[in-house]
Amino acid sequence: MIISTRPLIPAALALCLALGQSALAAGPHTHEGPTATVRPVLDHGKKWPTDDVLRRGMDDISLAMRQSLAPIHSNMFTTAQYEALATRIQVQVDDVVGNCKLPEQADQQLHLVLEQIIDGAAKMKAGTGRDRGAMKIVRALAQYGKYFDHAGWQPPEH
Repeated sequence: MIISTRPLIPAALALCLALGQSALAAGPHTHEGPTATVRPVLDHGKKWPTDDVLRRGMDDISLAMRQSLAPIHSNMFTTAQYEALATRIQVQVDDVVGNCKLPEQADQQLHLVLEQIIDGAAKMKAGTGRDRGAMKIVRALAQYGKYFDHAGWQPPEH
């Protein structure tokens, strides 16, 4: 019998995020209420390392968002397109979470970015706020570029 582990990947990421929060408590963060998020920090003023799996996944997410932003901004993006975009992004996140090999501290910082991408993708699949979910992903991609060493990184611009 073959058992799919795909549904477990988001749960594993959530567990990693929950466990990693205490290690990050000393870093700068806000206390603005339930929607506040912990922001990544630099590694003593330097960007965190990346690997091929991470760079490929983030490049594809960025490309998908760049291709979608014009119709999203003009309110021409359909429900089916939002769902397809969210699925494409989730596939890349699952691949990164399952196959990316970063040092522990870099991985903790990456999960802060991935958490925002996952939340944005979930909003794009939800009945309302799809465009806000897309913008959350765009902001997370900008954070990724600010905190991670990814040569040639091109975040989507909105």
